Amino acid sequence: MSSFVIKSVGKTLNATSLISSKYAAKKALNLFASPRKGRYTDKQKEIVREASYKELNLDGLDISVYHWKGNGKTILLAHGWESNASRWSYILEDLKSQDYNIFALDAPAHGQSSGKQFNALLYSEAINIVAKAYQPKAFIGHSVGGMASVFCLHNHDIPSVNRLVLLGAPAHFTGVFSRYKSMMGYNRKISNGLDNIVLERFGKPVDYFSAANFTKSIEAKGLIIHDKKDKIIPYEDALLFANRYSNSELITTTGFGHGLKDVSLTPKIIEFLNS
Repeated sequence: MSSFVIKSVGKTLNATSLISSKYAAKKALNLFASPRKGRYTDKQKEIVREASYKELNLDGLDISVYHWKGNGKTILLAHGWESNASRWSYILEDLKSQDYNIFALDAPAHGQSSGKQFNALLYSEAINIVAKAYQPKAFIGHSVGGMASVFCLHNHDIPSVNRLVLLGAPAHFTGVFSRYKSMMGYNRKISNGLDNIVLERFGKPVDYFSAANFTKSIEAKGLIIHDKKDKIIPYEDALLFANRYSNSELITTTGFGHGLKDVSLTPKIIEFLNS
């Protein structure tokens, strides 16, 4: 959406909140949790067409899983917001050359997975069912896929995982939520209403859901990669991870943006996976 449309929607919901703040907050959360893109284009379908395909069930949702078979370590790739498994095209050939046994999933409401709503906790449960089915040695997560991977390892016992790669991952949900509220220009009624809905639905306040804090419970060795000029997830999030994730190392880039799709990073990721 253009900035004009975004602000217009925000103003409309702000006006609605004067009548019913709870209704406006629910609409705001629904907007936040509804990806506008991320389904496959014809070109993107070609990237995953060569993989074997399977669907796993998550509470009535069909989670799409792609498998490039190899004889080496099993790894699981988790894409970010409004994306799908095709985003890994830039690294797939290098991973296959190492004979990794590669799995990638589409998040709920993304790619070919079913559903219309998305959040990092739901995504973490999708990652969990794939991990339980295929016992990967490593997770590689981009953006919210990294956050969801941390949530998964924090909430579930997956002893097979001993490596975790976080690419431009958000360190805490508070920052993600705050940036959304600011972008939309929501008033205090909606902002507070959003926080209350999270508390009601998940039984914890917004600031509880800190991926950086959750890494304290993760035994898997971590590799954090983040760009100083990331315009989506601030570099400060990487510093929070590095500060709290004791068994990790941080690689800082400049100029690769949020996507971090530069091939110069691939050897470093492979070296980490093989260490």
